Order: sequence, then structure tokens, then C-alpha cells
Amino acid sequence: MIPRLRPNGSIPLPAVGFFQRLVEAGFDGDIESGAASRTVFSTDNSIYQVEPAGILFPKGVEDLQITAAVLSEPAFRGITVAPRGGGTGTNGQSLTSGIVVDCSRHMNSILEIDPIRKIARVQAGVVKDQLNQALKPYGLFFAPELSTSNRATIGGMVSTDACGQGSCLYGKTSNHVLGLRIVLADGTDWWSRPLDEAALEEIVAREDRVGEIHRIVDRIAREKRDRIAEIFPKLNRYMTGYDLAHIRRSDGRFDLNAILCGSEGTLAMIAEAELNLLPIPAHAALINIRYGDFNTALEDARTLVALKVASVETVDEKVLGLARSDIVWTGIARFFPDDAGGTTNGINIAEVLADDEAELERKLAEVTAALDTGANARHLGYTIARGHADVEAIWSMRKRAVGLLGNVEGPVRPVAFVEDTAVPPENLAAYIREFRALLDGAGLSYGMFGHVDAGVLHVRPALDLTRNDHVRLVREVSDAVVALTRRYGGVLWGEHGKGVRSEYVPEFFGDLYPSLQEIKRAFDPETRLNPGKIATPSGQALLKIDEVPLRGDIDRIIGNEIRAAFDNAAYCNGNGACFDFDETSPMCPSYKATRDRRFSPKGRAALMREWLRLLAEKGVDPRQEAKRLRQSGPLASFARRAFNSLNPQNRDDFSHEVRVSMDTCLACKACAGQCPVKVSVPAFRSKFLELYYGRYLRPLKDPLVAAIETTLPLVHRIRPAYNLVVGTRAGRMMMRVAGLTSLPRLPEISLAKEAARLGVPLATPRRIEALSPCEREQSVIFVADAFTAYFDPEVALAAIGLARKMGLSPFLAASHVNGKALHVHGYLGRFEAAAGRTAHYLQRLDDAGVALVGLDPSMTLAFRSEYKGVLKATILLPQEWLVANLGRLAASPSAAKGKSFRLMAHCTERTNAPASIAQWTKVFERLGIDLQAAETGCCGMAGTFGHEARNRPIAERLYAMSWKREIDAAGDTDCLMATGYSCRSQVKEIDNKRLPHPFEVIDKIISENADIPQPDVA
Repeated sequence: MIPRLRPNGSIPLPAVGFFQRLVEAGFDGDIESGAASRTVFSTDNSIYQVEPAGILFPKGVEDLQITAAVLSEPAFRGITVAPRGGGTGTNGQSLTSGIVVDCSRHMNSILEIDPIRKIARVQAGVVKDQLNQALKPYGLFFAPELSTSNRATIGGMVSTDACGQGSCLYGKTSNHVLGLRIVLADGTDWWSRPLDEAALEEIVAREDRVGEIHRIVDRIAREKRDRIAEIFPKLNRYMTGYDLAHIRRSDGRFDLNAILCGSEGTLAMIAEAELNLLPIPAHAALINIRYGDFNTALEDARTLVALKVASVETVDEKVLGLARSDIVWTGIARFFPDDAGGTTNGINIAEVLADDEAELERKLAEVTAALDTGANARHLGYTIARGHADVEAIWSMRKRAVGLLGNVEGPVRPVAFVEDTAVPPENLAAYIREFRALLDGAGLSYGMFGHVDAGVLHVRPALDLTRNDHVRLVREVSDAVVALTRRYGGVLWGEHGKGVRSEYVPEFFGDLYPSLQEIKRAFDPETRLNPGKIATPSGQALLKIDEVPLRGDIDRIIGNEIRAAFDNAAYCNGNGACFDFDETSPMCPSYKATRDRRFSPKGRAALMREWLRLLAEKGVDPRQEAKRLRQSGPLASFARRAFNSLNPQNRDDFSHEVRVSMDTCLACKACAGQCPVKVSVPAFRSKFLELYYGRYLRPLKDPLVAAIETTLPLVHRIRPAYNLVVGTRAGRMMMRVAGLTSLPRLPEISLAKEAARLGVPLATPRRIEALSPCEREQSVIFVADAFTAYFDPEVALAAIGLARKMGLSPFLAASHVNGKALHVHGYLGRFEAAAGRTAHYLQRLDDAGVALVGLDPSMTLAFRSEYKGVLKATILLPQEWLVANLGRLAASPSAAKGKSFRLMAHCTERTNAPASIAQWTKVFERLGIDLQAAETGCCGMAGTFGHEARNRPIAERLYAMSWKREIDAAGDTDCLMATGYSCRSQVKEIDNKRLPHPFEVIDKIISENADIPQPDVA
């Protein structure tokens, strides 16, 4: 039994009083100071870990003003704050031991879009892709491109002056900021916009903080003009944050936003931004060029830049190799074929934009002609991607490059600390050669990619920061890279901000650094805003890269064996892919529904890692505890678990906070499929729940859900009584007391009886082994899960009918326990026993050489993940089986006439079997049908999740986000299909419609004069 765990840290007393005072002052947002929230906000995408005293989630500019006003009260003079955006900073920009101010939860509204003036006004918490999604109908977009664009907030982009691919064409965030609404340290609410001389004179005459700021900044710009011109490099990626070189715009106007953009929350809190918008390019194409080595790709990139392409991105062999095993590769593999002439060890992606198709083809012809010229033909080959879908798919691979570098085995993993240097583009190839020599000399492996047109290099050396010798390398490599970068006329911070690396600011700014200190004093005289970064008052030190606590300090306590045993929880690098704002993306439903970062894979991984640390400090090995639990059994420990559950001394057990986070996980496995690092929350969640409920009592619904596969055959025998319970108000109330809701009724049809009537035999090993080789080739075994078999038997019957029409002999697998519900709820001992029996049965069938086909994607994919190491056989998904038998499919000429077909795939299928949609498309194409895949996120049911009363609000919220629109939009001629049983169950529960499984539709299509199943009112 695991012990009670108490976090080491406690909230400083001034902070407790500060939170109380905020409420009294009228703060309307959320205030979180629990151990779980502080743990989750203690990391970003950097190597550092600093626990804050609490987190504020303001609801508007008034809350920011209240925060500043309360901070100014004498009792709270020692408290500091740090604004935070998407939390994906690579250099600890938003990490603080003070109070975090996070605008992403509530301040995420697009306030105004003016398509005529091409301007948008947004709150700081709006995500970049969210804004561009809203702008798309107007043919406009917000230009600065980021790899984290689906979770990066506008406030965060402004704070780091973010940019990425295409910056030579579109510039940085600061190039598109027209105005910033900021809250100063004294609570002043101010709109900062470019000023002409008359307006500037009026403002500098003011006697308040605003006047003082403008006077000081204007004086520095005038008095230091020549020195600024000497020190600031002439780079596309100029030195951001306190950008003295751009205070005066090209039109002569004074622009305080040059100082604010890139200031990382050290000068003010950003509430809103007014942004310049650009027309979306009408036509785009990518030329994907393959090389035998990375250096050749780099050198050739200069040729591409000279050809006036829109952007050039270079990727090395390490990143490319990782991409090949990623979820996105299926959709882009044809653009990166293998070459007979050698292995691809580097690629260039050149973007070509045009206003019309003829212009695009002309530009492509110019570039490819240059590539094909003998003197320039240094590449292995190239392909061209045209059209929005293919272009976006390839850029998606490039965007995932940073996260992919973390997808390696073992404790030595690429980390960010020198990852965004920028040098003049003409120096880049030579610079990278020396950079590689530096890392090779230190014996480090690494991956490289970059925006070569802008001279920016992304590199992450692989380190294990639990090792003291590797910790020392952070300093040694950083100092060497700084020296190398300065020698080549570049900057250390090309696009990811300064953060903890601010210790190098005085070295780069030289005798202009006192001017930065003066600006910091003007904005923040008491150093309350994100102190220690970019500039500090005289006498106060900047943060140092080797004096801020490292994540490795925690990992060292946990140990490598335990880290490796918990499904990458401890290896989450904080890239934040799980914060994807898009409601139609499967990743991550619980975060989308709650906007609570604790309820995301990154949050759960952070909590699991902290939980493992606390156990390690108590000398507890969770693996051994799990073994002891399975040996003792639940009844033996019932009394102790009951006592622990009732004992008030256990109320502050950190395990409770971890469990709250795990309770909202839908176990959809989107993280396991889409996270670049492959953090698998369902896997480590199960291990946690097993140990947690070894100490505390389970809720009543857990044993009911866990036993559902074994009890369904019995329940089916008393079907009328069961349906009375789930179909009446009194019965539903009784089930709610047990923690269950929205349970489906059992249909009159019995799969077993219908199969027997149709002469479909059970697939016993002896029966299958008795078939001749020819008969085995002509047979198929349908592995019907308990839910589909008992609640939706029409799917299995359609599969049987379809198989016969294909000239095959169908069999039904015997009733078996898949065990997914057991695994999800942490009954791992029982799951292993059930999985062992089922795997033995299925393996014997597979050894006989007959295809095994599952019906439900989630249950079928469990045989590939939860059964890993137990079952060698592959249970095919329906579409995998159909694709392998396309020659047996023949459509009725008139069956699909006048119909449109849309597929709503299960989210586990979309993320863990990425070829699924393409396979379904191929199947329907064979039938003469143009299948459309609906863009939907999670339906909210997710197995048994949506049937649990506590989860129902989240389940219904998720359904409303994307599924509801699809269902409501379907007309009489639309055939909507859903592959997942839980998805069909959710639609039936909420909209009282039954969606057919694709098997049912295909079975009808290949029958003459058939009616195609519709989303019928149930």
C-alpha cells in the first residue's frame, strides 16, 4: 500500500493574503494555489522547473488592473508576477516563484475583425490558429508562422516577438502589431500605438508613469541612435525585447511597441492586441528536395533563396528519420520517396506562392529548371506538392520537428538551451559546420533544422540532466555557442526569446545595457514583473543558466528505471501539442472541454512525475507495490482502505490531486498517437489508479463498469428487466446513485441466435484448424466485442452478410473478454489474467492462417496496445481487411445514386491508426463513391467515460463542439456513418438518431436495389 504523500512546497504566507485581498478587491477570474496547479505551471518547454506560489486566470482587463493595484499595496511589495501564454517557452520565460498570470483560459475572445482595413483586435489569450480560422472566410490571415501555432497565444507571441517559417517574407510578430493594450505595474490601462511628433509631445508632457516611460524611451532613441546602429545586427531576426533599433519606424513615428514586443512580461501585462492582417496567398506549392548529406542541403539553400522563393526550410537526417515514424508521415510519404542513388540525409522545403495558377507554374518552372541544371544538380531528387491539403500536411511535419526530437528512447534526450541562434544567412553553412564540430567534440548527438533563408538554426543537443557531467555541459556548450555566434555576427536568441538566457544580454548589448536597465526602471520601478530576465536594475543580478533549478533535479530523485516504467510521463518535454485549440482535432478532449491545463496530457504527465518523486523520497517502488497488491487481493485490504478513505488526515494526500486530474481523462489515446514524445496518459493512468485504489476505496461504479463484459451475457437474458431500469425515470435515478447514466437499451436481436439461424459457426481453434488451406484463405473471423455484439448486433450481422457477398465464409469469434474497461479503471491484475486467456485463444486462430477482423476500432486497437507483448496476432480493423480484399467488392450501379457519404471516425482510430481515413476512402472509391471524412473531435462518450454520471457534462460539451454540427447539418440525401460503437451510442443518446457503421452501408451498397441506411430517428 502506498503511503500518504505531501508536497514539499507550501504557499508563502504573503501569497495567501494576496489571494484573499484580490477577491476582496473584486477579482472576477479564477485563483488556483493547489499543489496540482503549481506543479503543472512549474515547467514549460525548457530544461527548468520553478514552482509558482499560485496562478491567476483573469477574465478581463479589469482583473489585470486589480492585480496590479493589489500588488502595489505595502503588504504585498515582495510578491512578483509573470504573465504566461501557451506555456511552450523554451527558455523559462514565464517560470517564476511568484504569481503566474495566465490569460489563455478566459481572455480568449476575438473582439473585432475589420476586413476592409485588414485589422483584428483580440484578447491576449487568443490562439494564433484560432484567429486565422476566424479570418479565413474573409481571405485574410495573421502572418507570423510558428510551429506551435495551434496553441501559441497572441499575448505570448507578442511577449517573445515570435516568428518562424516565412519570416523573410512576413517578418516577426512586431511587424504586424498596430497597437497593444497594456496594464502597467501601477495599474494604468494604456493603449500603445505609433505616435507622430505632435502626439508624442503631448504624452511626454504628462506627469504620470506613461509620460515618464515615453520621455525615457524617446531620449534613449535620440541620444543613443548612432550606438544603437552599431551594436544592433542587421538581421531579419534582429534583437527582440527592448528593441531600441526600431523605436522610430521607417515613417518617422515613435513606436513604443518596439520596446514591448519581445519584453517577456518584464515591462507590462498585455490585455489586448490590434493586429495587421494580410491576404491569404491564392496559390501555394512546396518543392521538396532530397540530399545525400545535410551540408549540401544547407549550401544549396542559398541557391533557392536567390531564386526568390517565399521561404526555405532545411531538415537533417535525424529529424527526418523521426518524422518517418510519426502520425503525419502516412499523408506525406509519397513526397519523400527512397532514392536508389543513396540515403536521404537532409531535405530542403522551398515554398512558392502566387496570385494565380499560371504564375505559380511559371515560378515552379524557374526553380525546377535551376535545380535540374547540371552545375546545380547536387540533390538526389525532388517532388512538388500542390494544393492546400498537401502543403499543410508537409508543413505539419516540419512544425512537429521540435517535438519529434524528444521521441527517442532512454534518458539521453534532445533538450532546448541553444536552439534558436541566428546569423547572417550568407554565413549559415560555415557557422553550422563549426556548430556541429563543437557538438561532435563534446560527444553529443543532436538534430538540426532551420529557417535557412533567415539564417536561423534550430538544434537540440541530447543530454541526460540527471547526470552531473551533462549538467556541466549546459554551461560549456552555451558559452561556446555564444562566442561562435558573436564571431559570425549573429544573436543567441533568433526567435524563442531570452528567458533564463538573459545572463548573456549585457554581452550582446554592450554599453547599451544600462539603457535597457533604465527602461525597465521606468516601466517597473519596483521590479515586480518577471524579475531577473532581459534587464534588471543596477545592483540586481540577471538569472543564470546554471543557477535556476533544472527538471533533471527532480528526475534524478525518481531514477531512470522508474521513469522508463511509466509510459513517458517523466519524459514529457512540455512542447504542449496537447493544448491544441481546434475543436475538430482529437487532441486533447478533456483539455478542450475544461481549458484546465491539469486536465491535459502535459498536466497529467507533470503530476505523475511529481507523484513518482514523492514516492521515491519515501523509498517506495511503485512497481513492487503493484505486485504486492495483486498478490493480496482487494478483500484483504478492505478495512484499511475504508479507514484511509474516512480518515481526515488523508485529505491533503497529493495522490488525491493526481486522481482528480486522471478522472477527467477519456482514455481516447489521442496523446499516445499524436504527442510527438508519445506520452501515453491512459497507460500510466491505469498504473496510478491501481495503486491509488490500493490505498482508498473505489466508487461504486468502478466494479460495475469493470465487470460489464462478463455480466452482459447474463443481463441479456433478463433484457426486459434491464431495459425497464435504464428506460424509466426511477431506474435512471437508481443508476445515477451508482454513478452511471445514459445507459443504452438492449435490442431484441440476439447476435448469437441470428448467427446460428444464418448458419455462421463459432470460431473454435479446433474447427478452424480442421479447415483445409484453401478453406482458410476463403474464411474470415469477426472478433465482435461485447458492446457491439450485445448493444449493436446489426453491425456484426452486416459484416457477416458482406463477407458472404464477397465470396468468403464468415465465422464469429467466441465470446471473450477484451478487458479494455478493466485496463482503463486500473484493474491491471484482472486485466492481465483476462488478456492472457483471450490472447491465447486469438493466437491459436491466427496461427491457423485465417484473417481476424474486429468491429469496433477502440476495442480492436486495444489488441495492439494494451495487449502488446501478450498477443502477436494482428486483429485487423474493418478497413484494413476490406483494402486487402478490394477485388472482391463490386458496387450496385444504382445503390449510391443521389447520396453523399460522410465518415465520422473514432478518435482512437484517427490518432493511432493514421492510415484509416485513407483506407476507408479507398474502399468507397472502389465502390464508385467519393467518401468525405468529417472533421470532428471526440464525441465525448469514449467507451464508458460518457456513461459515468460525473463525466456527463464534459461528454455533452465535447459532443456539442463538433459532432452536433455534423449531425444537425445532415440532410435527407446525406449518409453519415460512425465507426465507433461509443460514438453511435452518444449520437443516439443526445440526438435520438442511429448512425450506421460503414459495414452496414457497404453491405447495402453491394446489394441490388438496396436502401442505404440513414441516421434514422431511433
